[in-house]
Amino acid sequence: MDAFFASIAQRDNPELQGKPVAVGSPDFRGVIAAASYEARQFGVRSAMPSKMALQRCPQLIFVKHQFDIYKKVSKQINEIFHDYTDLVEPLSLDEAYLDVTSNKPGIALATQIANEIRQVIFDETQLTASAGISYNKFLAKMASDINKPNGQKLIHPLQASEFIDNLPIERFYGVGKATFEKMNKAGIHSGRELKQYTEEALVYMFGKQGSYFFEISRGIDMREVRALRKRKSVGAERTFKEDLTGPTEMYRVLKKISNEVSERAKRSGHLGKTITLKFKYFDFEQHTRSKTLDCFINDKETLLNEALTLISKPGYPEKPVRLLGITLSNFGELSPVPGQLTIGF
Repeated sequence: MDAFFASIAQRDNPELQGKPVAVGSPDFRGVIAAASYEARQFGVRSAMPSKMALQRCPQLIFVKHQFDIYKKVSKQINEIFHDYTDLVEPLSLDEAYLDVTSNKPGIALATQIANEIRQVIFDETQLTASAGISYNKFLAKMASDINKPNGQKLIHPLQASEFIDNLPIERFYGVGKATFEKMNKAGIHSGRELKQYTEEALVYMFGKQGSYFFEISRGIDMREVRALRKRKSVGAERTFKEDLTGPTEMYRVLKKISNEVSERAKRSGHLGKTITLKFKYFDFEQHTRSKTLDCFINDKETLLNEALTLISKPGYPEKPVRLLGITLSNFGELSPVPGQLTIGF
């Protein structure tokens, strides 16, 4: 979907159409969750601090999150996808992979299917979508960003090699900031230069991810579209208007976050063994600390106790903290309440 959160705000409030809109809070501690294309022309992007966004675009209009509406529209779009194929793998509320090799309407061309889906989405939601079409996930993902907004791009198998060779390395799906910097130091600036390295060399440089880079630089991505995605973690976090500086403040916040994570885990029926604490300093430097337990848990007491241990060892954060978060992962299939089984004979 094109600027999904911001586009919904503009759709539902005609006065916002054609204006720079950001979803989030204008507070000093605020962060942009989504930006309209009008705002993006000024360099406003998601995950950008609101203060910086206002410096770039003083006329920026802020709107609040509307998660209930986002979920409702996402469900509506997902139902449209399933009119064409059951092989739908959602990545988020506004993005999904579709395998249309064998599709319900029996349409021969994937480009035609993409056109139809985008038109139906617009007819039913008054929102625009963009599509990337190719023979594997990596190339489809890369193609989906090329003709945004309200467009689509086909990367034919015969075009794949040239496309990848000319693709800047920072645009490769899976290349984050740290990997990008490491590749730059190695003289890798495009797919063509990435292709010069052997798989062994890339694994040595980037670990398991090296094999992935080796294959996608050659247009190879064997991942299937998986209709059922298992949840891998449950978490919650808080960003503060004023930085936290002492253990007492952190205890109070971690207690609330532990309660929330516990409730989410119980609602979704998950038990986990690994607890991860995340904290971000006032200067956006981020750290994580994790511990894997001997048993599966989802109770708030254990979550809080382990989070307090992680925040204090090897030492409390050295600088003021703007964000705290807790994640429960490494799920198992055990019952949270042990007891005697009743067996019928």
